[in-house]
Amino acid sequence: QVQLVESGGGLAQPGGSLRVSCAASGTRISLYIMGWYRQAPGQQREAIAAITPAGTANYASSVKGRFTISRDNAKNMVNLQMNNLKPEDTAIYYCNRIDYGLGPGRHFDSWGQGTQVTVSS
Repeated sequence: QVQLVESGGGLAQPGGSLRVSCAASGTRISLYIMGWYRQAPGQQREAIAAITPAGTANYASSVKGRFTISRDNAKNMVNLQMNNLKPEDTAIYYCNRIDYGLGPGRHFDSWGQGTQVTVSS
């Protein structure tokens, strides 16, 4: 069974930066398009960034130009560098398999615990 462990969240001021990481086990993520989702309080989980095994990325309009997704297939890890953070980026961030077009479905059945990102002055 796939296990996903997210880390690296925290508190940042508006305009600041954070980097979140995801370590996968139980499968080789090099076989899959991987990505990041986030869920803000009272809202549905949304897909925000995807990366193909070869490293081609796609972003939601809300994060494009500010967030950069990367992956290390050898280490079975996916990362998300978040710059110029805004209060509306406050959410729990999760990694999982993803649709390249950021559509629904495609994710593994199991989810990690996520990592909290809070953007506040």
